[in-house]
Amino acid sequence: MPVPRLEQFAVIVDPGRDNVALAKVETPPGHYTVGGREIEVLEPLGPGERLALRDIPAGDFLVQYACPFAVSKGLRRGERADVDRVEPGIPRVDPATIDLPRLPPIAELPGDEHLPTEFAGYRRPDGRVGTRNFVLVVPTSMCSSHESRLIAEDAERRHWSRDRFPNVDGVRAIPHDKGCGCPDGGLVTRTMEVLAAYLDHPNVGAALVIELGCEKTNLTEFKRFMVKGVGEPQKPVVTIGVQQCGGTGGTVREGLKRVAELLPLADRTPRTRVPVSSLVLGTKCGGSDAFSGVSANPALGVAGDLLIARGGTSLITEVPELFGAEPILYAHARSPEVWDQIRAALAWYDRYTARFGASPVENPSPGNKRGGLVNIAIKSLGAVAKAGHSPIDGVVPYGHRPPRPGLYIMQGPGYDQYSTPGLVASGATIVAFTTGRGTTIGNAIAPVFKIASNTRVFEQMADDLDVNAGTILDGRETVAEVGRRIFVEMVRMASGEKPALAEEWRHVEFQIWADEAVAL
Repeated sequence: MPVPRLEQFAVIVDPGRDNVALAKVETPPGHYTVGGREIEVLEPLGPGERLALRDIPAGDFLVQYACPFAVSKGLRRGERADVDRVEPGIPRVDPATIDLPRLPPIAELPGDEHLPTEFAGYRRPDGRVGTRNFVLVVPTSMCSSHESRLIAEDAERRHWSRDRFPNVDGVRAIPHDKGCGCPDGGLVTRTMEVLAAYLDHPNVGAALVIELGCEKTNLTEFKRFMVKGVGEPQKPVVTIGVQQCGGTGGTVREGLKRVAELLPLADRTPRTRVPVSSLVLGTKCGGSDAFSGVSANPALGVAGDLLIARGGTSLITEVPELFGAEPILYAHARSPEVWDQIRAALAWYDRYTARFGASPVENPSPGNKRGGLVNIAIKSLGAVAKAGHSPIDGVVPYGHRPPRPGLYIMQGPGYDQYSTPGLVASGATIVAFTTGRGTTIGNAIAPVFKIASNTRVFEQMADDLDVNAGTILDGRETVAEVGRRIFVEMVRMASGEKPALAEEWRHVEFQIWADEAVAL
């Protein structure tokens, strides 16, 4: 009876340097061949568990993606490399000592000339292009957030329809819990910067801004953050106040009247054909598993590379999920100055979590661990695959736009409810979100489409997941093929040819990351 090949059951990301394999399916003990040699699997492996391909003595590194991710307590060849057999924490290494060559640019393949070069978007007077055209209701603080939600929901029911306003995608609000009850300074500024970024966003065609009237982020203060180009004739914006309108009822009535006036103004901008270089892609992962880093994330990295090669922009974030991936980031950085920016972002986040008595190494959730991610390092090494092969051009602050096209890291947390809105504030006009366990998050003004790392979760959550990258694990497609499929789907969604499933379910999550104390 022929000895089965281990590659039928497991993935070895870098056969030349990795000393562990990742089980794709239930793998029974027994004899297998790998790389032309026989190996005895000593214990049963579940999906997402790792196998030692050689003896890894205590104190030596476990290596996947050609990078150290854990320190062995003593592993024999053929044993399961589970969390009890590795030291807690992550290995600290000098990334310059890891022999990772700078990644080559993405190779164009036969047929790539047929990939879309244009999409149908909303061109704005400043030259940027939106993938959606919303009338946005912006509360300057939590004190007008309830009214903003009522106005947006009621206005969409009463005044908007696709038949009446074919060039408007709806009315949205961004209620939040910031704007007062906090120290003066950073948090107040952060709140107004993010709200102003949404107001200025190319996915917004017109806006209503609502204050309470006495909060720290009142209209007088907020107008200092409204960028040039917001307001007539560039973008219609009107403002009202809850206290001036006599309370909730008066505010809702006045707001509905104003939105009804804004809808025909926003409808004046139709979709037109524009180059794909106008797209800004935000990339995120959540509910990750051990397969995210070998299927969905690298495939998304291919899609991002294709966009960047055509003059577009891609953003990655979740700085706490970069810890342990320093060798890859070092190899990615376009210049020593960019590497210094990346190191500074990691050091800042280390100090930030220490203020709360925590550490980035605590990042993996229980679901992550059940999915095979034994520590933050292996999670990070898989997460950074979303960056593809393009060089990293710099680090931008949370909610700030990059200075030019390319690949950038946005300084932001791993928490989906904060990092996804931050990507959009930084200019992302569409967001790709990979998941291995399943997640449902969306955004108020940008389509968020989900990419499943495995076929099981794609079928289990078919109402929420848009693209299946599990075909890579199933052996039906390569990473390159799925990446090109993601690119095509991204362009279709950006053009409004099909909505992201999160849009169909009206997922409009929005919050602002507070990286300092909130309440006084």
